Amino acid sequence: MLSSLKRALPIVVFALAGCHAVAPRDTTYAVGAIHPVAGAGGWDLLAVDPQRAHLFLSRSDRVQVLDTHDGRLAGTITGTDRVHGVAIANALHRGYTTNGASNSVTEFDLDTLQRIRDIGVSGQSPDAIVYDTFSRHVFVFNARSNNASVIDPSSGKEIATVAFEGNPELGASDGKGRIFVNVEDKAEIAEIDSVAMRVTHTWALPGCEEPSGLALDVSHARLFSVCQNGTMAITDADSGRQVARVAIGEGPDGAAFDPAMQMAFSPNGKSGTLTVVHEDDPDHFRVMQTLATQASARTIALDPVSHRLYLPAASFSGQPAPGQRRPPMVPDSFRVLVVEPASSH
Repeated sequence: MLSSLKRALPIVVFALAGCHAVAPRDTTYAVGAIHPVAGAGGWDLLAVDPQRAHLFLSRSDRVQVLDTHDGRLAGTITGTDRVHGVAIANALHRGYTTNGASNSVTEFDLDTLQRIRDIGVSGQSPDAIVYDTFSRHVFVFNARSNNASVIDPSSGKEIATVAFEGNPELGASDGKGRIFVNVEDKAEIAEIDSVAMRVTHTWALPGCEEPSGLALDVSHARLFSVCQNGTMAITDADSGRQVARVAIGEGPDGAAFDPAMQMAFSPNGKSGTLTVVHEDDPDHFRVMQTLATQASARTIALDPVSHRLYLPAASFSGQPAPGQRRPPMVPDSFRVLVVEPASSH
């Protein structure tokens, strides 16, 4: 791990030394509100619906929905056993959850938050999920079967599967017919044609170990993969060329990109920090800020309207139970940190 990080650092120096562009404004971020969220259970991925001011939190066997104005509980979607991901399809007035224990996807109404139906998938342990506006299909990335299930929302059925050479992690859609996904154990990015429903390219991620979170700058075709060796790998989404590598913190499991601010974000759960990376131009990137958040804050969601970022976290104490990676979570310690632009000049 350390040797990989050392290999990454000279590329960062090169990118910074060759950077002549000046950011239109220097923006710093700060933790603003902290919303306590009651109830037992861990968490994984989350999603924002800016249109309805809702934040969707996966909580083991349910999805808790917060009002982003005040952090109050707006509703709960139940029956989502071992839920991992949430996708928002505003054009359909629908949302979708991945339920790892039942190998299914729950479809719900975005307005009422009521369950509509469960859709079975043939893959094992559905995890990350993407709604693609171009094909109007839902892509479900199955962690244990190394494939993606493609769901047609109109019929509520799986219509295809897309196979990978390794374990798919988080994905992103460009809204133009392409979906990208990190292949964690191979340190690669796969490009999918969302209409043909097949892999069109697979690109290596040099200097990146176990990429998890993925974000996309659509206008400049730049992919941001956060890696477990303290690196963010930045890739040209058209050619697969690696543009740069930037040092981040430890333990990221998500990523976000704000196109209006030209900022990429890595929530580093082990370090308890948020790395803020500015895109000066499509070939030059620099760390603008390393913000202290909280240990365990490893996943993230962006509200592109308010430019706020949401990071779930909790406290842990004691020793891990047999077969578990983490100690027990301290009761009533689960919370959502709201990170927002604090100043610009």
